[in-house]
Formats: sequence, structure tokens, C-alpha cells
Amino acid sequence: MVIAISGTAWAFDGQPAQDPSIGPKDLSPTEALREGARQYYSGDKAGALNSLQYAAENGQSMAAWKLGEMYAKGDGVQEDDLKAFQYYSQIVRDHGEDRPSAPDAPFVASALVALGSYYLNGIDGSVPKNEARARQIFTHAASYFGDADAQYELGRIYQDNNSRMAIRWYNLAALKGHVGAQARLGETLYAHGNSEKKKARGLMWMTVAREQASGAEANWIHAMHEQYFAVSPEPVRELARNLADGWLRQNRPDVLTAQQVPSQ
Repeated sequence: MVIAISGTAWAFDGQPAQDPSIGPKDLSPTEALREGARQYYSGDKAGALNSLQYAAENGQSMAAWKLGEMYAKGDGVQEDDLKAFQYYSQIVRDHGEDRPSAPDAPFVASALVALGSYYLNGIDGSVPKNEARARQIFTHAASYFGDADAQYELGRIYQDNNSRMAIRWYNLAALKGHVGAQARLGETLYAHGNSEKKKARGLMWMTVAREQASGAEANWIHAMHEQYFAVSPEPVRELARNLADGWLRQNRPDVLTAQQVPSQ
């Protein structure tokens, strides 16, 4: 699927100003990117900002992506969703039709997902909510780049009104190891399952997700699993556990090994 990535189609309103303190006489764009990364990870985020800005303005998509992340999260800079949106737009404008195997492809796909999220939720006073645009962007990232986060977001969009499409996108992301997609796939399969075997398949995916969940997503995944486990008859629980153990044994043996190590 090809989508418009230039001009007003992406509402890219100019580019962030280039910092005059760094120029070609000092560093090449590639060197500026490396210097920015070094400064960032050493804790000098102000210095990193200057280096990354110069690198981004001179074609380094990795630098533009990192700047987008910094502004989106308020990481070393004041949080500014519009600036983040502009940097992500720059990446897509310049590289949105690169081959999925291109070196910059992971950053392009990530930028597309970020842009889709901004269109889905909007930015006050700057970017109006536009679910149709968000769906178009996620679909490009999911289909062309095979991005698991985009596939998950599409599943979320379709879950309430088109379970078949939701299952399709969740399944693609789940097979790539996306834990949130595994949980939502299980929830959707369970809700639409008309037999114990199908409901067990849904509970299996929720169990797989629960065993891998960590950080912020662990709470809602554990709560979801407990909700469906509580209402499942014993045969469904047993089959789901066996299916989950088989999947983990084949795909995440480290998780099963960790379960067998006694806590100190």
C-alpha cells in the first residue's frame, strides 16, 4: 500500500531550526549522529540535542527519530508533541517509501506508528483527531514494513467493530512476540469462541502473554487473564495451560526455565 508522504498530506509545517554551533566544518552528519549518541548516553542531553539536530537536518533519519522520541517523552527537553510530530513527519517524508530491508526501515516504521498515534488521539491546537488517517498510516506500517506495533494498533482499532480483522492483525503481531497483541488476541478469540476448544485457544494466548508481561503492561494483562481464567471451566483451563506450555517451550524456553528456578 502506498500512501502520500509529502507536502500537506503529512501536515509537516516546516523543519526544526538548525543549530548554528555545529556545521560541516566541524562534523559530518554521520559523525554528528555518533557524537550525539555518545553525548546522550553519557548524560549530556543538551549537547546531544545540538549534535542530533545537525545530523537530522542533514539526512540522518536515526537522529530525527531520536529527537522525536526525546520530545515525545520530555527526555532531556521540554515535552513537545508537535515537535515530535514534525521530526517523525520528516522521517516519513524522506524515507516513507524506502524498501522494508533498507537500513532506515525500522526508524521509518516506528515514526509511522508514532504519527498514527498522534492522528488517532490528536494534538491540542495542532493536529486534529483523524481515525481514518491513523488507520491508513498504521496499515502502511503494518503491511509494507510488517511492524508489530502497527499491527497491534490496527487490532485495537478493529476490535470493537470487526473481530475478523482484529484477529488477523493481532495474530500477525502475536506471532512476532508482541505481548500486548497476544493478550488482546486471546481476549478476542475467547469472546467469539463457540466451543471449549476455541475458548481454550483464547485463554492460551492470554496465558502466554501473562507469562511474558513485564513493566507497565503487566498489570492489565494479569488482570485480563484472571478475569477470563475465573469464568473458565476446568477443561478449558487445563487445555489452555497445556497449549501455552507448548508454545512457550517452542518459542520462549527462557520463560519456562525462569519459572523453574526457585526464588531466594
